[in-house]
Amino acid sequence: MEVCYQLPVLPLDRPVPKHVLSRRGAISFSSSSSLFGAPDPRQLSQRRGAISYDSSDQTALYIRMLGDVRVRSQVGFEPERRSSHQYLCIDFRTLHGDDVMSNCAPPPPQLLSFQRYLHSSRLLRGLPQQIPLHILDEDYTGQARCMLEKVGNWNFDIFLFNKLTNGNSLINLTFHLLNQYGLIELFQLDMVKLWRFLVMVQEDYHNDNPYHNAVHAADVTQAMYCFLQEPMLSKSLTSCDILLGLLAAATHDLDHPGVNQPFLIKTNHYLATLYRNTSVLENHHWKSAVGLLRETGLFSHLPPEDSRNMEADLGSLILATDISRQNDYLSRFRRHLDQDDLCLSNASHRHFVLQMALKCADICNPCRPWELSKQWSEKVTEEFFQQGDIEKKHKLEISPVCDRASNTVGNIQIGFMTYVAEPLFVEWARFSDTRLSQTMLGHMGLNKASWGSLQQEQSSAGEETRPGAANNSTQLDALRVFGSLL
Repeated sequence: MEVCYQLPVLPLDRPVPKHVLSRRGAISFSSSSSLFGAPDPRQLSQRRGAISYDSSDQTALYIRMLGDVRVRSQVGFEPERRSSHQYLCIDFRTLHGDDVMSNCAPPPPQLLSFQRYLHSSRLLRGLPQQIPLHILDEDYTGQARCMLEKVGNWNFDIFLFNKLTNGNSLINLTFHLLNQYGLIELFQLDMVKLWRFLVMVQEDYHNDNPYHNAVHAADVTQAMYCFLQEPMLSKSLTSCDILLGLLAAATHDLDHPGVNQPFLIKTNHYLATLYRNTSVLENHHWKSAVGLLRETGLFSHLPPEDSRNMEADLGSLILATDISRQNDYLSRFRRHLDQDDLCLSNASHRHFVLQMALKCADICNPCRPWELSKQWSEKVTEEFFQQGDIEKKHKLEISPVCDRASNTVGNIQIGFMTYVAEPLFVEWARFSDTRLSQTMLGHMGLNKASWGSLQQEQSSAGEETRPGAANNSTQLDALRVFGSLL
């Protein structure tokens, strides 16, 4: 029996009684008790749900269906103990406060990202700062844990998981995976430092970006986990490889400004000057991640040489996500497969395979089921169009595929799948010929056909067919176009 992840909405047919509202908290009810009546203690095992409320308001805030406890026990769910996950009780909003560091040496100067600079400048101007509520209702946390039990499923719905974690999908997912692999204990990572690091990583993603935000990072991290579970990798990778792979996935687009490299170059942005117009965004993501590692001291207990090596390897993985360099990586990957000389006992070969896995995870949206893939396609296209709107407003040359007037979601996606995604995932399937690889290729084919059908419907409805990347690009041109955008 499957546990339903959808949250049903139940109408309340009467106000909450005043004597109940005086007890601030939640009401439990069972299948054989009235909605607001106290259940018979002998029937507590039949508890099916709860209603959270606030005594200042007679409106129920949350309605949760937890599933019958007896059913949970039959399908293998262990009872949730309040004290079994102590990290959930940490209010990590206080970890940035001065009182936490009052008895410690003064921290090093912070390397402010775009996001945190915006927050701090708002604070200096006296503007109210919207602080997200990170501490979850315990029953929502329970449903998120249920989803994490299937985190290796390719159909994992990261959008639903993000809702269940109150917008903290990246924190919860990454922490869970590190804990599941035993990496926290193995590398003796300080729990508070790790949690603070993950919080700061999530905060440094820009939530106002339609695509390059913390949910995308969480989705890439989940995909990376799926690839790490593949037989070719799981039996060869070291614990250090896995740690680096997960951290690189979580931080690969850190502090992404929502515009591409050519935009930064033609607007004379300081990042373009700093990194000499080469892999500007990827270098910034890497350096931002290193800044957070050093600021939180996550690896401060390791020997300095080991810490530096991990930072360098992390950078090597993140820099590999520069799609404008995909031909270089893909040619090398294809050459290794043709010559059958990949030796995963070799550290450099393992690292190269990790780079390819992260590249696949980064652009795996076309390989997801249609319901998920379509959402991602619309989000990334909207981010392209927003950049085009800015360029048009400031009378700059509009970047390819960023013009709303001459592109559609469908033709952009068909071009991306044809010239960027398919060549990469075909070679990955040669390397790891598993059910997952075939599933991904199957989804991509279906999604491509679905976008083609939508394009035909629009044409038959009388809409003018807009020229898109799929219509007039060679593979090299497409790599230049999309490589500058993602």
